[in-house]
Amino acid sequence: MMKSATGRDYPRDLVGYADQRPNARWPGGARIAVQFAINYEEGSEYTIADGDGRTELGLAEAPGGRVPAGKRDLAFETMYEFGSRVGIWRLFRIFGERQLPVTIFGAAVALERNPRVCEAIAKAGYDVCCHGWRWEEQFRLSEPEERERIARAVASIQQSVGERPLGWYCRYGPSEATRRLLVEEGGFLYDSDAYNDELPYFVEVSGKRHLVVPYTMDTNDMKFTLAGGIGGAADFELYLKATFDQLYAEGADTPVMMSIGLHPRIAGRPGRARALAGFLDYILRHDRVWVCRRIDIARHWLGQDWEKR
Repeated sequence: MMKSATGRDYPRDLVGYADQRPNARWPGGARIAVQFAINYEEGSEYTIADGDGRTELGLAEAPGGRVPAGKRDLAFETMYEFGSRVGIWRLFRIFGERQLPVTIFGAAVALERNPRVCEAIAKAGYDVCCHGWRWEEQFRLSEPEERERIARAVASIQQSVGERPLGWYCRYGPSEATRRLLVEEGGFLYDSDAYNDELPYFVEVSGKRHLVVPYTMDTNDMKFTLAGGIGGAADFELYLKATFDQLYAEGADTPVMMSIGLHPRIAGRPGRARALAGFLDYILRHDRVWVCRRIDIARHWLGQDWEKR
């Protein structure tokens, strides 16, 4: 806990590692750990069909709001369905052809509703970082609701995929109680509810050491859906390459990680998938690159003896 300008406890850490970043010592002497997260949410978003009273209008191909409130927006529903019916399989093929691992940021209900996807995840050995019970905003839930959702999501993913999730990632951001409730639930090695660093770090939660593996919003295909965001697939590929090049160069002295966020209904579209494939082939032409799952980063960080370094 830091002190504010008034001398009071301040709940934010604005300093982090600063100019004394630790040597990550990635396996094989890698300069950079590259981690791809596929956000699998399709079928767990807000819908009239699930009694939510509205249709989810975010992160899709067109601006919403045309259909009157209280009515199903069948266009938006099918834009999401593209991700579960087509996009996810295109992404699986692209990574599978190159034998590269990914992490699934999986909403429990979405996984429940597509057993074929769950079978493919288990067969490929991808890890699942729990993305909530549904694709809902944790900060809108009461603490009892959030506690119940966490427990239900863990049990659901265990049943759907065959292994309990060891990581957690909220939609957009956590509530002030989320991290404490994750520690209370037990069994989680890390959460990714932060965007403030390029290396994992520890925080103290309820008297226990807890690992945070930060995520990103910049190297993320969600930029295709935002006004003023990325418009073309080539722009996305160039931005990914520029980010990789900068971090790879810096990694000669201070290795870091690069997270890339993908959504089947977005990056699974043909033109964007082609750009993603181009980026994958680009990084594979470099040595000293560790392409890994999120759980691999967490276990590596937890396995280091930081007190002696």
